Amino acid sequence: MWSTSDFLNAVTRRAGVPVDLAATITHATLETLADRISAGEAEDLADQLPGGLDKHLRKPPIREQAEPFGLGDFVQRVAARAGIDDALAGVGVRAVLTTLREAVPGDEFEDMVAQVSKEFREVFEPVASPAGRQAPR
Repeated sequence: MWSTSDFLNAVTRRAGVPVDLAATITHATLETLADRISAGEAEDLADQLPGGLDKHLRKPPIREQAEPFGLGDFVQRVAARAGIDDALAGVGVRAVLTTLREAVPGDEFEDMVAQVSKEFREVFEPVASPAGRQAPR
């Protein structure tokens, strides 16, 4: 399992931002993802993340169903939560979701992807190693 610092360092590297901003963008992205997918799927993903990050996917169970919105709205919500512009939020969302794909088992990631629109697949960068295998060194 990845550590929180492994995850944030990967986001920092991919987004080209300082680690404190990477943390802010990561938290905002995970919280927005929790709005976009079902509560059950958010809980399943949270179970795969290191402590400190998992809580951003765990929300009081207000609803079980996902809130439908597209990638553009997703990026705007991340920007608003993180207090950054949309362009930086777009780069950050790509970095966080690509890192998430590496950090969690492939089947768990695919379950999440099945709940979002196809346009979300455009933001995942290719990864060299199988998902969920090991953290970067």
